[in-house]
Amino acid sequence: MAIPHKTSQDVTFQGYFIKEGTTVFPLLTYVLYDESEWESPHTFNPSHFLDMEGKFIKRDAFLPFSAGRRVCLGESLAKMELFLFFTSLMQRFQFTPPPGVSEDELDLTPAVGFTIPPSPHELCAVCRQ
Repeated sequence: MAIPHKTSQDVTFQGYFIKEGTTVFPLLTYVLYDESEWESPHTFNPSHFLDMEGKFIKRDAFLPFSAGRRVCLGESLAKMELFLFFTSLMQRFQFTPPPGVSEDELDLTPAVGFTIPPSPHELCAVCRQ
């Protein structure tokens, strides 16, 4: 969900009339789960961001930092920090479910709120040799 906006004029959107000054909460999840944009929108699929050669591609439908004029000012710093942090973890560890739990048993349903945080999980981080 993006930050609330107010309409600056009367507008009709997808057949609905929205009066000037109406508070609107944009739902970015609509784009993130759009089946016309993603091959498997309801599952974790890193190949959504890889081309046929396995190289990273930017997808316009991926909007984790909002969109337009009100995009998060710290987006570039956050992306750089997240990339460094997770790359470091992935290089050093292999992550698996705890003993006795299969990957299919993990519940990846997000907790919906102002943000969509992942549910807590127990993982085993095994050091790579």
